[in-house]
Amino acid sequence: MLILLPPSESKAAPARRGRPVDVGALSFPELAPTRERLLDALVATSAAPDALRRLFVGPSLADDVARNVRVRELPARPALGVYTGVLYDALDAATLSTAARRRAASRLVVVSGLWGALRPTDRIPPYRLNICSRLLGTPALEPLWRELLPGTLAAAARSRGVVVDCRSGAYQAAGMPAGLGDRTAVVRVLRDEAGRRSVVSHAAKHTRGLVARELLESGADPRTPAELAEVLALRWPVELTPPPRPGRAWTLDVVVPA
Repeated sequence: MLILLPPSESKAAPARRGRPVDVGALSFPELAPTRERLLDALVATSAAPDALRRLFVGPSLADDVARNVRVRELPARPALGVYTGVLYDALDAATLSTAARRRAASRLVVVSGLWGALRPTDRIPPYRLNICSRLLGTPALEPLWRELLPGTLAAAARSRGVVVDCRSGAYQAAGMPAGLGDRTAVVRVLRDEAGRRSVVSHAAKHTRGLVARELLESGADPRTPAELAEVLALRWPVELTPPPRPGRAWTLDVVVPA
């Protein structure tokens, strides 16, 4: 099983001391040249007069943008200790059992606009970069990663097991695992209000974090979207919809009360 997570816009404060990121030591080394290119572009963009506009942030985040200029020098820490926010609060990696942490190390992948793909233990610094950002001297991030990530994610999924896609739409657009639509399930979250279903956003992040935690703690290893639905149905009402055509991902709706 492979569980795909988005990054979070919010990050933990930099550690006071520690070694900076070693790009060559990160998982998926085939992505290193692109990571190096984007790090250089992020530093240059963050020092530019129009940095806030290019990075799609407001004046309240100017300090975060200024910190980007030192991104190569900042102390790095494991990715799950850097990403914060609603989804990662629900995942609550620090309280996972020993067995669940071991599963996370091999089953979780965070898809990032800066790093491409990360394992939980990959050590990175805090940074500010939305995947919609327009960095100096580089193409748009979504199509850039779409050239690379499908093969990387397919290799990470290996030959067996379901791919559980808990990413938002923008990060799905950065690349789906190549050739694995028949065993990929995109997790949506629906709110049930007196029998009427609606897609939710903020609560969706929370529920996706809980879904990832449930799968890690349960020890389940579903091989198909149908088996995944059976596992999650032990905790939530779920609905599984087949793809509109062969080769596309399944949709797995997790239904939460209003």
